[in-house]
Amino acid sequence: MTANTFLNCLKVSLVAVFVTIFQLSYGQSSWNDVEQAIASRQQLLGKDMVVLIANKDSLLFQKTVGEFNTKTAAPIASASKWLTAALILQAVEEGKISLDDKVATYLPIFEKYGKNYITIRHCLSHMTGIQTEPMKLLKLLERKKFASLEEEVNSFAAKEIQNNPGEAFRYGNIGLNIAGRVLEVVYKKKFEQLIRQKLLVPLGMRKTTFQTMDGSAPNPSGGAVSTAEDYLKFLQMVLNNGTLNGQKILSEASITEMRKIQTTPAQIKQTPKSAEGFMYASGSWALETNSDQKQAAVLASPGLFGTWPMVDFSRGYACIFFVKNLLGEERADAYLDIKKVIDPHFSVHK
Repeated sequence: MTANTFLNCLKVSLVAVFVTIFQLSYGQSSWNDVEQAIASRQQLLGKDMVVLIANKDSLLFQKTVGEFNTKTAAPIASASKWLTAALILQAVEEGKISLDDKVATYLPIFEKYGKNYITIRHCLSHMTGIQTEPMKLLKLLERKKFASLEEEVNSFAAKEIQNNPGEAFRYGNIGLNIAGRVLEVVYKKKFEQLIRQKLLVPLGMRKTTFQTMDGSAPNPSGGAVSTAEDYLKFLQMVLNNGTLNGQKILSEASITEMRKIQTTPAQIKQTPKSAEGFMYASGSWALETNSDQKQAAVLASPGLFGTWPMVDFSRGYACIFFVKNLLGEERADAYLDIKKVIDPHFSVHK
């Protein structure tokens, strides 16, 4: 190698190093406002937290606080509902069920108790009309243990009816768990095996499970344990119209269905404080809607323990706040305030 060649190579190498350092520095500094927004609310949100922001194929921002990291596994409570809704839509794509099928078609015990008109769609949108207990924190934390999902859902069938199906929205565990039991009957597999095989493994969500430690019934509505890294893969798939890393998990039609608003303000009878004012889709809340009010522009599925996964279709990003702290009204406001700081980093696509 000549001296001139050596000098030229050295110059190129130095430029490459400078560009890399500049890009890293710029990338970090460009999110300073988000860093500050998180830091100012850390005491409220909890000492252990992970925040991840991504577009459909790249991680753009990562913040870890305390003992949590991207691979820390923790209960995600109602953020489980979104995963179960996706599994239901996979079954629809395969022609196994229709969202407008009557539950009693698959679970005859519902006909026995006069609940012939409840559909799978009603289950995904908390509109079954089955009597729901008032939403009290202790009752949510002390969920009765059943030996199987079949046993739990049979107990739902025997409950009183508060409203005709489709008339009133009452948030809880009943609908999604009924839908999960329908899948067990259709596929002749346990729910936790089914969701692992069809959704979690294909997405590479290796640390996510609905398996219970004591062998009791899985809870499709709120029983998953996951990690920030795992759940972000699901969010990126939803953002990318059902595809992750070139693999089709859901069809674009299923994502469109997932975004359809299923409720009206007048139908909302029971809802968490943290979700007051929002409409519901299928397994997730619509934080924002398109101008026609029929499709969600932003979906989220907050969990009782503080995990808040979100997909913003109009701005083209996914975000997850992964914490283990009881989600109250003030914490929900904190997440929404941080979102307002994140939004300007992305352009709105109509």
